[in-house]
Amino acid sequence: MDIIQYLLSFIQYQHQQICWLLNFICRYIPLKQWAFDDSHSPKYQKFKVDELPVIKTFVKQDWQFLLEYYTWKYHKSLKPVQRRNGKSIPEDTICPLCGAPHHFIYDNNGGNGQYQCKVCGQTFISGEVASAPVRFICPHCGKTLVAKKDRKFFRIHKCVNPKCPYYLHNLKKVEKKDLKEDYGKNKYKLHYIYREFTVDFFTMDLNSLPKNASSLKFSKHNAHVMSLCLTLHINLGLSLRKTSQALKDLYNISISHQQIANYCKTAAVCIKPFVDHYDYKTGDVFTADETYIKVRGIKAYIWFIMDAASRSIIGYQVSDNRSVGPCILAMRMAFRHLTELPKKFKFIADGYSAYPLAAMEFAKKFKDDFKFTITQVIGLTNDDEVSKEFRPYKQMIERLNRTYKVSYRTTNGFDNYEGANYDLALWVAYYNFLRPHKHNHYQVLNKADMLNGADNMPGKWQLLIFLGQQTILNLQTESSNCS
Repeated sequence: MDIIQYLLSFIQYQHQQICWLLNFICRYIPLKQWAFDDSHSPKYQKFKVDELPVIKTFVKQDWQFLLEYYTWKYHKSLKPVQRRNGKSIPEDTICPLCGAPHHFIYDNNGGNGQYQCKVCGQTFISGEVASAPVRFICPHCGKTLVAKKDRKFFRIHKCVNPKCPYYLHNLKKVEKKDLKEDYGKNKYKLHYIYREFTVDFFTMDLNSLPKNASSLKFSKHNAHVMSLCLTLHINLGLSLRKTSQALKDLYNISISHQQIANYCKTAAVCIKPFVDHYDYKTGDVFTADETYIKVRGIKAYIWFIMDAASRSIIGYQVSDNRSVGPCILAMRMAFRHLTELPKKFKFIADGYSAYPLAAMEFAKKFKDDFKFTITQVIGLTNDDEVSKEFRPYKQMIERLNRTYKVSYRTTNGFDNYEGANYDLALWVAYYNFLRPHKHNHYQVLNKADMLNGADNMPGKWQLLIFLGQQTILNLQTESSNCS
């Protein structure tokens, strides 16, 4: 027997055995998955965010130009519609897309009010104006999405095509007993869904500051007393009333807790622009999370985004809801100094759907420059490879939440959102520029050269206020030059 023929037959036999083994392993031996097995269940489909649709913008067309183009392309003119059986349409009927007169309009459904333009192919109802700025197309079947529900900040569009591949694929995963029930399949999210936000979160001002803040013209006290208030209240985590008592006991300074609150508001107005516009030289990995606080006994939320390399807080936001809007605002703050994302950029978050939705809005707004996916670390245990690899990043932001809660707990909640805003702004300034960190060898995270000249903490707070004032002047100069 020829040796070459024998080797070829043996290779074919080995190939068959390898295919059989692979089939056996895939069927009966569980492998380490990069996602939870439960996530493939239709019960968890509602927590997933679908990809962006195909967006088609409205372009007004000219029917005469289209007729000339038709003549140039096919070397013959487009004839008007020939009416049969004496049927006609109103003479004032024109195409809302290209403006073609009634001579080129079909009666599309037997006199029931729907028409079709022979020139551009647009279907419409008499009197309809085709002026929709955009049209959303399902990326799976190519059908136009239908607006189904209006919510506070967004509108839900849905693909209602029963033959959509996305719908049919999800329908196969539904158990047969659910399909037999009345409206059984309605328990699950099976159709493609897109959320169109009606509020432009990218034009909102990120530099909103508390109102009713006092000025830096002191009638009774001075800047040193103000910085002492900040040191005791922010650094040491004392409440406003305990800060007032400490100043009386230690320095014999009589000051009310309300005056301390006014000083904190004024300091926040000055310091926040410096903290927000500081270039933190971020790395390739961001991690984000949200935690709750109480404002007048009602839950509110704090959003944090941290640079994993420097551990600096680069984005933060206070909100009364847990929707996508505050998440987008926090991301805008984190991406403030970036013109494009790093090549190996990672954004680590939990399984909450606001983060993928916010990432989708960034991709829609800035195209490929800010197109990224959210790496979701789900649960408290490392049940999958994603959690095992990225759990340390998630633990960083969880530790940050606990650190903030220690200082927040003494306040026993806030009376209003202005108080929550100024307290968070001052705490972020303290965390990024004044607080020594163990992992950084008990050094501050970001070293400002001017702060090194202060020997004590009250002096550093005064210098931070000065740096904030300089930042405000620079921003005002830039805005005046642009205008």
